[in-house]
Amino acid sequence: MKYSILTAFSTAIVLSATLMNSCTKQEQVTANSASFDLLQDKVLTKNCAVTGCHSSETDGTYKQHGLVLAKGKAYKNLIDITPTNIGAKQDGLKRVKPFKSLESLLFNKLFYDASHHGGKSYGAVMPLGADLLSNGQIEFVRRWIEAGAPEKGSVADAGLLDDTVPSTATFVGLPTPPVGTGFQMVLDKFDVAPNFEREFFTRKPLGNTETVYVNRVQISMRPGSHHFILYGFRDQKNLAPLSQVRDLRNPDGTYNLVTFSQMNNHVFNFGGSEANLDYTFPTGTAVEVPANTTFDMNSHYYNKSTKPLPGEVNINLFTTKKENVKNILKVIDFGNQNLTIPANKTTVITKDFTFDKNVKIVTLFSHTHKLGEKFEILIKGGARNGELIYTSTNWEHPEKTDFPTYISLKKGEGLTSRITYNNFTNKTVTFGLTTEDEMGIIFGYYFEE
Repeated sequence: MKYSILTAFSTAIVLSATLMNSCTKQEQVTANSASFDLLQDKVLTKNCAVTGCHSSETDGTYKQHGLVLAKGKAYKNLIDITPTNIGAKQDGLKRVKPFKSLESLLFNKLFYDASHHGGKSYGAVMPLGADLLSNGQIEFVRRWIEAGAPEKGSVADAGLLDDTVPSTATFVGLPTPPVGTGFQMVLDKFDVAPNFEREFFTRKPLGNTETVYVNRVQISMRPGSHHFILYGFRDQKNLAPLSQVRDLRNPDGTYNLVTFSQMNNHVFNFGGSEANLDYTFPTGTAVEVPANTTFDMNSHYYNKSTKPLPGEVNINLFTTKKENVKNILKVIDFGNQNLTIPANKTTVITKDFTFDKNVKIVTLFSHTHKLGEKFEILIKGGARNGELIYTSTNWEHPEKTDFPTYISLKKGEGLTSRITYNNFTNKTVTFGLTTEDEMGIIFGYYFEE
């Protein structure tokens, strides 16, 4: 595979060379420092080894990724280490694989455009909620890895680290599906205030005048997004006004109680946490969407920088003809609201759920908040009682597991959620809708036999 990124950096490299010729003696010494030391000081320490992310084992997110990138620890935590990201692990990637940048998760995590790594999903682009690295910085990482990722020695052009050209200058929206093949819904460009976590909802019509059958979902979001979801409603008579933006948080960070209460009416339909997602349901299956459906479009962005962050979302719902659908998919939404998680303690909580008809499960995924260290799903009842069929250790980007051989369950059988919560806070945490509360939900798709 050719490195098309080199072309994008040609101008930056020429400029860097010019600047290097005018360096003072002291600057030249810095430029000739070990490439990894420069990477640590100018990239990892500033962008990654920050509180709450990859600074130490006490970070709230540490149990998710197990990666500390602080000075003195980063190198040994990167080289030839198998990542926790299941997709990357399945593809044989290492956090850093010497001489193989395309097989190094560190390199792949820096690209907003997932087409760089064949459209594979390896979680959110990094650094999350902050400015993306520049083209030059990413190229410096690539060259260091391709040179063997040494701890000592100068193997990459230090001038690349001074490049300020953003790696993603513009957001390219999704093309609208051709007439008769699907529908597009859009959240136009919006701002997320500095050092702010913005989550909002806006109800919009899909635009379908008749019942349609969705068999593929495609999402594109600007970087910094935590998730995007299309919600349906439990009570169709209790809906928010159309096209009204309803923020979950007020500008001072307090919760908008009206928006907060409206969340109780939500039913998950489609969505994901990847900036670029393209998911096709198994052949012969689709989700039925009634005529004149409206969805609550829910976008959630982090901005950890000191300047406004732009957000924007496109979602395409592709459809198929009814005669192509052998099985209508329904949404699994099994949640445990009876949660009491003691402070400063690891607690395992289980909950059983059953079906009232014979079903076949097609897909499973999960949802907790930041205390959710591990989410396991087991079969409840029948010949496979107690069998573990799903595991996710990343609450921010939970695994989505498809079952090529559908899981058959009889009436009265079901699923058990077994969730390990690591409450590293000094207070007891209970069920709730805010990020300071907790949840434990099995999501997925199934059809009735």
